[in-house]
Amino acid sequence: MQGGIQLSLLIGPVPVPAPAEAIEALSSAKVDAGSGDTPSGFELTFELAARSPLRTLFLLTGGASAAPLMRVVLVARIGGNAEALIDGMVTHVETLPGEGGVGKLVVKGKDMSALMDYIDLSGIPYPAMPPAVRVLLVLAKYAALGVIPLVIPSIVEDLPIPVERIPQQRGSDYAYVTRLARQVGYVFYLEPGPVPGTSKAYWGPEIRIGQPQPALSVNMDAITNVEELSFNFDKEAKKMPIVYFQELLSKAPIGLPIPDISPLNPPLGLVPPLPPKIENLHETAHLSPLSALMTGLAYASQHGDSVFGSGRLDVARYGRLLKSRQLVGVRGAGLPFDGLYYVKSVSHDIKRGEYKQSFSLARNALISTLPTVPV
Repeated sequence: MQGGIQLSLLIGPVPVPAPAEAIEALSSAKVDAGSGDTPSGFELTFELAARSPLRTLFLLTGGASAAPLMRVVLVARIGGNAEALIDGMVTHVETLPGEGGVGKLVVKGKDMSALMDYIDLSGIPYPAMPPAVRVLLVLAKYAALGVIPLVIPSIVEDLPIPVERIPQQRGSDYAYVTRLARQVGYVFYLEPGPVPGTSKAYWGPEIRIGQPQPALSVNMDAITNVEELSFNFDKEAKKMPIVYFQELLSKAPIGLPIPDISPLNPPLGLVPPLPPKIENLHETAHLSPLSALMTGLAYASQHGDSVFGSGRLDVARYGRLLKSRQLVGVRGAGLPFDGLYYVKSVSHDIKRGEYKQSFSLARNALISTLPTVPV
């Protein structure tokens, strides 16, 4: 590909380099990577002759329950650095008609969460285990597939007492782990790497600190490195929850506002919408103090952003891959919107001779907290 960008494809129950026939037939690839709202996914389009053996191979492994599961790993190499884009399982295969006996074979799939969402395991008990321990036990099943757990205990751990209640799993492993993350204001996602055939299963808070990626530049003539970039300020999206506790003697409700700021989620803007929308969580009065506090922290973390951006860039011009779940700088968009943002999602659109990325950004307020951003 142009700009020294190379794409490698590994396929098979145990991922191995794809045969030359598959590489030559691959016409486009799309990869979506978010921040935990939905699983990452991929779509590969092959141009194959009617009698190509690859057509039968993908149809069998994608559609027959008796066949081994087909694993797909995509790796992009830019300037000598290899970046895994997706490590997932084929979930859907379809064929499209073409001209001259050459049709299209579209292979779709999700990250390794596709296996975690395959079987309903409702009813498994977890006595005397806080959420973080339950997540570790669930993820231990997938260690043989290269899934490496990275679990961060919640700020407030609610330890269930067995004589009072014993938590039980509801739904598949993926649904249960995702539900536990939302209950404590965390995110859960699988990130490919650090080497092909492995994935990091992250269960923890959105981390909005660290070294930012090179800035996205707009309206700066020759140094502009994005094709599109627009912003939206939605003050109604930001909400401050108030949780309620019951005083033990008088049973009087006591309200406690929960801010959306934490050590791992510092403010990226100076001027948040004032006043923020207040949301009274009256149902927390029936919960234990720790459960009520976790509910408030979860709500605050999910409704803390008010500035949103979206755009598109050419990887060859940007010089590297823009990664989701990390910070990135913006310059040239004007005083209200310049500064650091959290990259919520990235979509890779790859064709021969072309590599584009679409992205979405978010932060909590207008006007940057920093005078400059890394370029």
